[in-house]
Amino acid sequence: MNNKIYLSSPHMGGTEQKYVKEAFDQNWIAPLGPNVTGFETAIESYLGGENKVAALSSGTAAIHLGLILLGVSKGDEVICQSFTFSASANPIVYQGATPVFVDSEQETWNMCPKHLEEAIKDRIRKGKKPKAIIAVHLYGMPFNVDAILAIANTYEIPVLEDSAEALGSTYNGQKCGTFGSIGILSFNGNKIITTSGGGALVTKDNALKERAIFLATQARDNAPHYQHSNIGYNYRLSNICAGIGRGQMEVLDKHIELRREMNKFYTSLFSNQEGVSVFTEPTTDYFSNHWLSCITVTPETAGFTAEDIRLAMAEDNIECRPLWKPMHLQPIFKDAPYYGTNFAETLFENGLCLPSGSNLSDAERQRIRTALRPFV
Repeated sequence: MNNKIYLSSPHMGGTEQKYVKEAFDQNWIAPLGPNVTGFETAIESYLGGENKVAALSSGTAAIHLGLILLGVSKGDEVICQSFTFSASANPIVYQGATPVFVDSEQETWNMCPKHLEEAIKDRIRKGKKPKAIIAVHLYGMPFNVDAILAIANTYEIPVLEDSAEALGSTYNGQKCGTFGSIGILSFNGNKIITTSGGGALVTKDNALKERAIFLATQARDNAPHYQHSNIGYNYRLSNICAGIGRGQMEVLDKHIELRREMNKFYTSLFSNQEGVSVFTEPTTDYFSNHWLSCITVTPETAGFTAEDIRLAMAEDNIECRPLWKPMHLQPIFKDAPYYGTNFAETLFENGLCLPSGSNLSDAERQRIRTALRPFV
């Protein structure tokens, strides 16, 4: 059988080992050190503006700390995009709060402003004004920032911006991760750059950054002995992993360029196929890193389904994946409030993520093209 073509595999640039070796040579094998500081500085420089970054063990940890910093606690409600990965929603439950899920809009597949405002108004009528809004830039596509922030500002609800999949994406020229009261990034193994496992919290408030680091390092009080006045977490990124991140930051723009080329590859491939739509930016205000290239299939028109494509690709050991199953359809969240129609559900039923790695070779692209031939 042919070697497996993965959906999105790690892609090293070559200098990562230099930073990791320095950490070993200097014995900085800990969740602190020059690589952590250097990685944070590199991200801050890349994001621009007054943004401050705290490097953490995962994007999930960043969302959890973000909710804590926004004051979310037991009994609160937090609005969350339904069409997303469970890590967007799980930290709400960590805090003893209740997720309130909102459907997506057709243009961006992200949180629908209309249903967001409907949810806010209804929760307020029920005596539960939401404590925060978690909006996601899914698959690298920015959400409708102007509309979402306008609603959030009207009702004075902070936005936690889940940019786990959107490092390098922009909306009106501004980097994703820098719009919300707090932003988060992910450097999981399948992301556009990786630290093996890792994430970051983004804020313009240096005091919030320092508070995040304090909570992420077990919330130890300033005392000669171990004293704790707050519940802390073991959420800091290690100096070894941060070394990988420093090398990855040097190739981030190249990785974005290559991912976008993969999106163009699929756009060209399906250009004459009725019933298949490749997910791309709705207007020039949006710039997606196209972390994953996705399609939707209308079976009645195309004559086949997204699952037909997935199974055919699997026959040649090529990994594809259905789009995210919406959170309001997940068994664990079956009792959570939901606002919207069935658009997110339709995306799940008819959508597919295609191999999108920045390290795909010409030969691998040819294998993908050949496997997709019956569908184009």
